[in-house]
Amino acid sequence: MHELHHECGVAAVYHLESATPSKLAERDGPEQVTRLMVRMLIDLQNRGQLAAGLTSFNPHRDDVLATYKQIGTVIEAFRLNHPAKSENILRDYSGRAAIGHVRYATCGKNDKDHAQPFERYHGRKWKWFTMAFNGQLANYQELKSELLNKEDYYLMRDLDTEVIMHYLRYELRGDDRPDLVQVFRNLSKKFDGAYNLVFMNGNGDMAVVRDPLGIRPLCYAIDGPLFAAASESVALSNLGFTQVKTLQPGEMVLIQDNQIRIERFAEPRPRTAHCFFEWIYFANVASTLDDRSVYLSRAALGKELAIQEHRLGIIKPDYNTVVVPVPDTGKAAADAMAYELGVPSVEGLMRNRHIGRTFIEGSNRADRVKMKFSPLREVLEGRRVILVEDSIVRSTTLKSLLSLIRDRGGAKEVHVRVACPPIIAPCFYGIDMSTVSELYAPQFMRGKIITLEEQQAMARALEADSLFYLPLDAIARCIRLPADRLCRACITGEYPSEAGKRMYELALRKHDAGGTNGRTYETGCG
Repeated sequence: MHELHHECGVAAVYHLESATPSKLAERDGPEQVTRLMVRMLIDLQNRGQLAAGLTSFNPHRDDVLATYKQIGTVIEAFRLNHPAKSENILRDYSGRAAIGHVRYATCGKNDKDHAQPFERYHGRKWKWFTMAFNGQLANYQELKSELLNKEDYYLMRDLDTEVIMHYLRYELRGDDRPDLVQVFRNLSKKFDGAYNLVFMNGNGDMAVVRDPLGIRPLCYAIDGPLFAAASESVALSNLGFTQVKTLQPGEMVLIQDNQIRIERFAEPRPRTAHCFFEWIYFANVASTLDDRSVYLSRAALGKELAIQEHRLGIIKPDYNTVVVPVPDTGKAAADAMAYELGVPSVEGLMRNRHIGRTFIEGSNRADRVKMKFSPLREVLEGRRVILVEDSIVRSTTLKSLLSLIRDRGGAKEVHVRVACPPIIAPCFYGIDMSTVSELYAPQFMRGKIITLEEQQAMARALEADSLFYLPLDAIARCIRLPADRLCRACITGEYPSEAGKRMYELALRKHDAGGTNGRTYETGCG
């Protein structure tokens, strides 16, 4: 499902003042944890490839906060292919604390000015701050209007990160140094949606914040005086941390006065709403999110596909049948399905990892798919292929892949199996699918539960021999979390926040009126 854009990723690292440095920072020393940050951002690269950046804190530098950010991947942004240039960057931005960000844009432009972190300068150190953000505020337009209706407010960028920065600035007003827990408590009463934040000020205070619904994942770890946090656990475990913990919804890590504290800034909500797509598609397969393994969740989806295949009885697996994953996120599910069916799982589609993401290159998606994927005729020719896809959003990439497998791969039959229920509703919490009209499944479905006939119609439209989705109840089983702890809005139409519900109503009205252009959350909240 390579037509769906990835999420952003955030990270933070802090080495407290200590006579004994953490063993994880011994090589470069406590004043060089910026180097650890770059390693963390590389491990979060799957979440965003448009830009990367960091802000470091160094009390021995005139600019106690210094921000570096560039367009491109982490390797490109930090010039890692040019050792001398990257060394200059790391030396100039060295420090004992840093926050970092990799970006994919769900709103705003794709230029350096929109890259994060955002830094706000001020003569008083506790008002001089930097921040980075992962998620999306569903009530962005309402907050934006509220700001612009106030005297002397102006937005340079049309994105929710700048709105968050201005609300932070407002909470830090006055002559008295505020309680940061109270600051984020006040903001939680205004913000609706997904917002994981990393924050740092000129005093060296740091806050790592997870929204009260826990829509996006956030992990942290401590090794003696060394603290680190990231959107995914793999960024921490690869540094050598052995005890990676989940930051609970509505909690924040506060580092202040050389101490690390876990604080609750928002009252517990009746439910959590962890985005199920994190396990199915977004997250690195090596990560563990909210104590649930991404790999094991995807493998469980594959087992569910095999169980359903036996129940359907449409395909009689034999020596001529192979299971082929759509690289790379479909592989764990495909392998597990093949094992349960007793047939080979083969990499019949090879992805060129030196080609950029399909949504970045060119305008013709079919040509982009041909550049990025190569079918292996040696393993596909004359075979019955069960193609395992993690999900279908717009279907354009999948249709091109099916053509490749038949025409260049020589497959005799191609049967699509989707390790996810149909996507029937937009997302307003950070996934770039905000209109009903762009989605594939609603074109065929009369209700919220897909029928056999509707799946057959989809298969014909895609020129596949058959197509079947996983049922709705399989998601909670495979992730091993109760359904009421997951956000499944895009597959149920049921949103966990009030602004999300309003945006869905707006999206439906826009769809019924024939509107197809523009992201819903950029058109106002109606």
